[in-house]
Amino acid sequence: MENDERRSLRGKITEYIRKEYGAEPERLWLRWPDYTVFRHADNEKWFGIIMDVSRERLGLCGKGPVDIINVKIPDPRLIELLIHKEGYLRGYHQSKGNWLSILLDGSVPEKEIAALVDMSFMATASAKEKRELRGPKDWLVPSNPAYYDIVHAYDGEDTILWKQGRGIKAGDIVFIYAGAPVSAIIYKTVVTETDIPYSFRSDGLAINAVMKIKLLRRYDPARFTFKTLGDRYGIYAVRGPRGVPEALKKDLEL
Repeated sequence: MENDERRSLRGKITEYIRKEYGAEPERLWLRWPDYTVFRHADNEKWFGIIMDVSRERLGLCGKGPVDIINVKIPDPRLIELLIHKEGYLRGYHQSKGNWLSILLDGSVPEKEIAALVDMSFMATASAKEKRELRGPKDWLVPSNPAYYDIVHAYDGEDTILWKQGRGIKAGDIVFIYAGAPVSAIIYKTVVTETDIPYSFRSDGLAINAVMKIKLLRRYDPARFTFKTLGDRYGIYAVRGPRGVPEALKKDLEL
């Protein structure tokens, strides 16, 4: 009965990883046929490994093997807290600094294990994968009227092409800040498509990819001026894509 429960939890976590992340368990060693590795498809980094290890090797009481899963935890302080709880150990056969072993014997709830698998997945994901997995984000993006007539950009259409900002993905909200002589936020837009190939070179400006941004709202240029951004929201420069402070976001939504 104990062995069935052990295998059941192992199977449930394996199925969770398969369903949530599309990662199939890989058996890499003939010597240890029950060791299964889970890794990212793009960078091939491991985010989990399930092993059956003797209790003696783990410093536990009793005889016989027990299933464990190793996950990578980016916060060493969290590891220090967890290893004092039942069912948690320092990473077996991996870096003790940022890997954690979790017993799959029922001592740790399944939901808790799944949450730590999620954390490990994000900690080992590539920048591109993290961007694809995160929720929508608000951005403040500058424009230079010397290169592009941003003031009249939406006069005849509701969607335009814009230089691809690093980290920006479809669904994100982009607030456009027009540089001097306007010096104010004038548009709220939503990104509808990204990573569109594009080639442009002129006066030190290089564009290799663009995105489509659809107009959602216009702002009076006298409302969110450069001076207002500094005085009220602590924004003293808009030189590249950046996040939007919560206070500014609330006022922009009013």
